Amino acid sequence: MTLTEPTLAPPMAPSTVDMAQIFAAHAERAARIEALRPGNKDRLFDGLTAAGITHVTVTFDGAGDSGQIESIGAWSGENAVDFPATEIAYAALTWDDPQVEMRQLSLEDVVEQLAYDFLSDTHGGWENNDGAWGEFCFDASARCIHLEFNERFTSSELHTHDF
Repeated sequence: MTLTEPTLAPPMAPSTVDMAQIFAAHAERAARIEALRPGNKDRLFDGLTAAGITHVTVTFDGAGDSGQIESIGAWSGENAVDFPATEIAYAALTWDDPQVEMRQLSLEDVVEQLAYDFLSDTHGGWENNDGAWGEFCFDASARCIHLEFNERFTSSELHTHDF
């Protein structure tokens, strides 16, 4: 009989990744982005009001790991109107630079960006699995954003019987 050495690989060395540091950096970045939102919303509502737009509706739909904004509509009272070519300043952070970047975006692009941001913040993964759909209303006169969110899910019920 011959002795053989075990063929299992030795255990992996402990990770040198500091997860606490990663989570702290993510939380700091999220807080910085959140701090930019009030100014972005104020500039958007000022721009919508100056353009005579009373409210904007944004519909979205997603499922199966894919989701998108379906439509963005501008309204003046009960009448649909076109977005003007107006651009406003939008404060953003990029992934590779800690400095705030001021971008010039159209009113419609700012609405779209904020809608995606709020979906991500409030219902991260809304586009996954069975997905979700809904509508935002950006109310320029009340200076607020309302979200109606509908989540899809698959349900299963177990019934057991003893006879």
